[in-house]
Amino acid sequence: MSRHVTNAQAALLSLAILAAFLGIWEFSARSGGPAGGAALDPEYAALLGAAAAQGGQTPFPMPSEIAVRLWELVRDPFYIRGPNDQGIGIQLAYSLARVGAGFLIAAAVAIPLGFLIGMSPLLSAALNPFIQVLRPVSPLAWMPLALYTIKDSSVSSIFVIFICSVWPMLLNTAFGVSSTRKEWLNVARTLEAGKLKTAWKVILPAAAPTILTGMRISIGIAWLVIVAAEMLVGGTGIGYWVWNQWNNLSLADIVIAILLIGIVGLLLDRLLGVAARAVAWAE
Repeated sequence: MSRHVTNAQAALLSLAILAAFLGIWEFSARSGGPAGGAALDPEYAALLGAAAAQGGQTPFPMPSEIAVRLWELVRDPFYIRGPNDQGIGIQLAYSLARVGAGFLIAAAVAIPLGFLIGMSPLLSAALNPFIQVLRPVSPLAWMPLALYTIKDSSVSSIFVIFICSVWPMLLNTAFGVSSTRKEWLNVARTLEAGKLKTAWKVILPAAAPTILTGMRISIGIAWLVIVAAEMLVGGTGIGYWVWNQWNNLSLADIVIAILLIGIVGLLLDRLLGVAARAVAWAE
């Protein structure tokens, strides 16, 4: 037996779950963790650095403390006080710029190539072994080669985003093109439409929802990978900011960064979701 669930009901339940989670977190943090005294693992102490060497402890922040720190960060998100002290808005902008550049380059390569693969069984069979070998490779595995050949950390990050974004778009485009209904193609032939016109007027509209789905998958992977890439190369970006705050043992800033990374990822996904619904067609 099914019952219609309204958006208001779902929102109220979500807020109740969030309030319960934050309440338990706040209570647990205020009551304090287990008493210390046990020796720290040497490798963990090396990661913690000076604070661990001195026996210092950094308590996990409470939600109220994180909220206060979040307000401090969003109140002036674009400040610049030095190369290693820039606002979180600037760091997010660097990351978004890299993701956008790599994503657009991947789209410019993957969508036309996917069209060719989808329209040519011979080309599809010839390129399939290369795609299946390269697709499972972690994007970060390309970073050392990119740094060596490009010799620029920012451009290398864009290249890594390109590598991780190209495969979902390429495969989804090829699948969408090859799945175009035969009767639609037969109608185009009957009307004596050329290949270019058929591709533009028939195949592209038919494959557009699948192409947008591939782009939606790609943008999620790209936003995930850029954080790890910036942790490796450093300099600027939200990934570097997270690692820098870990070095400073600023746990509240790390939690805030995780929250903002999730929110930005959600917005990027919703943006492409709106585009996918706009090009969707009904029977």
